[in-house]
Amino acid sequence: MSSPDEIHVPASKTAAIVGGGPAGLIAAETLARAGVAITIYDQMPSLGRKFLLAGRGGLNLTHSEDLGQFLTRYGDIDPLLRAAIEAFPPSALRAWSDGLGQATFVGSSGRVFPTVLKTSPLLRTWLLRLRNLGVKTRLRHRWEGFDEDGNLRFAVDGKDVSVVPDVIVLALGGASWARLGSDGRWAAILAKQKIAMSPLLPANCGFTAAWSDVLRGFEGHPLKRISLSFGGHSVRGEAMITRDGLEGGAVYALASPIRDAILKHGETMVAIDLLPDVALAKLGERLSAARGKQSLSNFLRKATHLSAAALSLVREGAMTKGTNLATMSGQEIAALIKAVPVKLTGVQPIATAISTAGGIRFSELDEHFMLRRYPGIFVAGEMLDWEAPTGGYLLQATFATGVAAAKGAMDFLRNPSS
Repeated sequence: MSSPDEIHVPASKTAAIVGGGPAGLIAAETLARAGVAITIYDQMPSLGRKFLLAGRGGLNLTHSEDLGQFLTRYGDIDPLLRAAIEAFPPSALRAWSDGLGQATFVGSSGRVFPTVLKTSPLLRTWLLRLRNLGVKTRLRHRWEGFDEDGNLRFAVDGKDVSVVPDVIVLALGGASWARLGSDGRWAAILAKQKIAMSPLLPANCGFTAAWSDVLRGFEGHPLKRISLSFGGHSVRGEAMITRDGLEGGAVYALASPIRDAILKHGETMVAIDLLPDVALAKLGERLSAARGKQSLSNFLRKATHLSAAALSLVREGAMTKGTNLATMSGQEIAALIKAVPVKLTGVQPIATAISTAGGIRFSELDEHFMLRRYPGIFVAGEMLDWEAPTGGYLLQATFATGVAAAKGAMDFLRNPSS
């Protein structure tokens, strides 16, 4: 973050950062480097709890693909979000991580991780940096909105506390994983202030399906190296059978259109290619061979090398089509394996989703990420109306909007009447 480091605002200016996740922390750092006195308020006993969870399986900070392709991952991206990411792109996020002593590397899928993979070393060093910059922290402060004078109100140990900073950055996260602090309570608060919002919805989420008891018995079993198709789009990856449906990377990648279809129609169909690297003709040839005295189950297992869970899904798919494997030809079974129909009947609760769609509409913000009707109040992160798949896109936009909101606050502090 080279340029913000060199920009200073008038002395004795204060900022309240509400929310101690990545968006709030990077906003705090950007403002503190400009000479602003910062206090971070968070309702949890410690900062960055959801950030720590995000790195449980390896902290995927961003992605290495070309920026033009990168930006397409946000769908119909708002120009304001585009500008924020272009101003603080993946290269800047990697440089920032390097500056914390957390070098990054590009994985085989193009995803970018810190060399140590975990979040905790990075977060620990980051919090030390913030303390050295003079950033103060107020934990167990639950934001309750504004008082009659427009000042921030917090509930602390059963009492109301008012805070009167020069600028405010709201970075309270979405509404997933409420137990880690991002409970979405802010939506009702801001709705009372007439801030226009899109409904908060689960994103990068799992879905329910009416499994048979047999398939439910494979709860927790992965479907590896598959291709999931929906709405003319296909994604390779993995999925996981849950007791009541499907989740996993391939599912999350298409979660947005699947979710919207279910909310509109009550259910929808996806197709799973269990052997995307095997051509249909080749698979049909294999399955049309004589099986002799082998049972159909043994024959299919040996011919396809599919797991028991995957073969059970094939049987379930046959039932969905109103038939059963025993009456199907080898070519028909091959076609089924290459496109197993799965009826999804519901969306997993927002509390269990990886991220959140919806939030404050960008039309409510000016070009500096400030609420148009509330000068001096800026918004960043998942509170805003955007969504993206996993793969580094979530954290990249979170960091980028945090920097953008902080830079907007700096401009406001220098020229409050502009």
